[in-house]
Amino acid sequence: MRQNRLLWLLDRLEREPRADPLIDLLSRAVRALPLGRGRDALHGRWLGHPVHPLMVQVPIGSWLSAAVLDLRPGRSREAGLLVAVGLAAATPAALTGSVDWAQLHRQQQRVGLVHALSNTTAVALYAASLACRVRGRTGRGRTYGFLGLTAVGVGGMLGGHLAYRQASGANHAEEVPHLVTEGWHRIGTMDEFPAGRPVRRSVDDVPVLVVRETGGTVHALADRCSHLAGPLSEGTVDDGCVRCPWHGSVFRLSDGWNVRGPATAPQPAFDTRVVDGHVEVRLRRQDRAERASDDREADRGGSVMAP
Repeated sequence: MRQNRLLWLLDRLEREPRADPLIDLLSRAVRALPLGRGRDALHGRWLGHPVHPLMVQVPIGSWLSAAVLDLRPGRSREAGLLVAVGLAAATPAALTGSVDWAQLHRQQQRVGLVHALSNTTAVALYAASLACRVRGRTGRGRTYGFLGLTAVGVGGMLGGHLAYRQASGANHAEEVPHLVTEGWHRIGTMDEFPAGRPVRRSVDDVPVLVVRETGGTVHALADRCSHLAGPLSEGTVDDGCVRCPWHGSVFRLSDGWNVRGPATAPQPAFDTRVVDGHVEVRLRRQDRAERASDDREADRGGSVMAP
């Protein structure tokens, strides 16, 4: 069976390196923007997932509505207003997309660059459409509008490829609760975990980051970063947090909370205890009352350390 032509083109785009110097230049420029804490807001950390898909609804919806009105005689003024609304909303949508794009894998950035070019073309066409409408050239304004909608469609297709084929913006730790079985899992003796040093272990074939504090408390999180599956066990531990070595997301060791982006989802966390000198972990998905009851039972057989 012949490979789908469109998928072949997209796969080839992912492997095409000729735009990499431009990608490096643009991504450095985006990362250098003085956004401060606003960068996390643009990533969507407050929302729990990327905010860009939410922001693009306004320009796309406005422009699609304008196209519907352009099919009806006498509604050019209303269509022009919708074109203007879409143009006004395009800038914040592009900003949220750009900060996400700058923190992606190279293959994702290659597709994302063409996605951005398609949407930039759409903005230019809709700007021309609005200018024509203001000057009374309604027919030409409609033509530019329909061309702009076509460019938006291409950009949307590429955005879908980024989100669903390349998993850009997806929570890469979401699978952990579905793979780790209930109950306590022994992962090693206390002396296998040097204080302050991240160690990687495995529970039901799921990689787990383990960090032992100087005082003896043990923390455990899912090892693959929720942003793009970076290995947290290769990151740096400081002030009760671990920093992902790939894109710099910071997670609190005590509960996996993402205190800094680009990660928008927290890390699955594990309860820990020490029984007869061995560290055991349990995925933290029970409510607090159940954990407290289990911990009291564990106290009778060994010490319990729950972050």
